[in-house]
Amino acid sequence: MIQFSCQLRTLVFLLVGLTAGTAPAADLELIQVKADGSGFETAATHQPFSPLGFNYDHDRDGRLIEDYWDAEWATVEADFAEMKQLGANVVRIHLQFGRFMESESVPHAPALGKLKELVALAEQAELYLDLTGLACYHKADVPVWYDALSEDQRWDAQANFWIAVAGAVRESPAVFCYDLMNEPVSPGGTRKAGDWLGPAFGDKTFVQVISLDQADRPRPEIALAWTRHLKAAIRQVDTVHMITIGMVDWSLDRPGLTSGFVPTVIGPELDFIAVHLYPESGKLKENLATLDGFHIGKPVIIEEIFPLKCSPEEIGRFLDEGDVSGVIGFYWGQTIAELTPPQTIGAGMTRAWLEFFESRAKQPRP
Repeated sequence: MIQFSCQLRTLVFLLVGLTAGTAPAADLELIQVKADGSGFETAATHQPFSPLGFNYDHDRDGRLIEDYWDAEWATVEADFAEMKQLGANVVRIHLQFGRFMESESVPHAPALGKLKELVALAEQAELYLDLTGLACYHKADVPVWYDALSEDQRWDAQANFWIAVAGAVRESPAVFCYDLMNEPVSPGGTRKAGDWLGPAFGDKTFVQVISLDQADRPRPEIALAWTRHLKAAIRQVDTVHMITIGMVDWSLDRPGLTSGFVPTVIGPELDFIAVHLYPESGKLKENLATLDGFHIGKPVIIEEIFPLKCSPEEIGRFLDEGDVSGVIGFYWGQTIAELTPPQTIGAGMTRAWLEFFESRAKQPRP
């Protein structure tokens, strides 16, 4: 494991101390994994908790939250209110590395301050936050210096990001979990210098690699070392909130495409398993088999799901038959009313999804 220098660690702790201090909300309890690993519960009263919510990863115009939360805070407030009205209890927020770090070791204090405002908003709305970090979704926003770092330096910079973020929000029960990274990949072989991002999906890059040279290391072992490194960084400042990783559904150790983040290898380091799974029409059996591969004795949340390849009704059947402890879909800042009548195919899919979500949220939860 890469070691933090004493000087660097001291500097980051000083910066964290300046930004910490979020007051706990009276009506929210910390969420934890049940003792038997079967799901989640409130920490004090031990009431069952079933995460149901949205990825709030961008707005209707594709802007990331850091693009508008300074000038358009009212938009964020309105969107949180709408997600709550639809029945959500969890909102997944995607934090961009380049907006939170000024250098390898110095966090951007204004961004941490805005994050604390977001946590306060979540407390007021009685919504929990899945804080997903290290995002590089808009390539133009990725610092040149960051891509130029060596593997060890990059891992340390990522650790410093998490020390700063976790240190700023550690006192809030509204933090559901820290998701170390969205869809990381431990690649095989060698990549060219600075080539840390996967293929673009539209104007965004959701996949990142954690190394550029596999050398003679097994891919899952690289993933395990990276996970332990970032987990240790968070645990320096926060020993309470849960930690997970947003894994692609092709993370299983089986022939063909695999991310290297094998659940049975990295899972013991995580509090629960988060998988991104988009069911395919007519493949219920195959979809359920994939989901089963992520069950390693810990709760499983489908952290991303949407009717891209099937109907909402088919998603419903999949969720009814699958063993999941929570579901997180998508909300992009447009209400059902605003999407009626839908002006595009995408708008129609989104409206159908929100209607399905709202209907499901009204059903009794275990």
